[in-house]
Amino acid sequence: MTHKFTVGQTVNLEPHVLRAAVVGTYEIRHLMPASDNGNDEPRYRVKSVAEKHERVVPECDLTLSM
Repeated sequence: MTHKFTVGQTVNLEPHVLRAAVVGTYEIRHLMPASDNGNDEPRYRVKSVAEKHERVVPECDLTLSM
């Protein structure tokens, strides 16, 4: 499993019906392994400057910020 993004990169979090997240850019804080549910997709801990907490999100929900 390889990660597409690296720590420190700025990304956009794709909107999701079941996730109330701040719109805007997020910073990659930590690279995480895939979840235990059988999905081989890498996950990331991301942080928005507009929120006090970090989020754990799968790679498919992130796009590189320009």
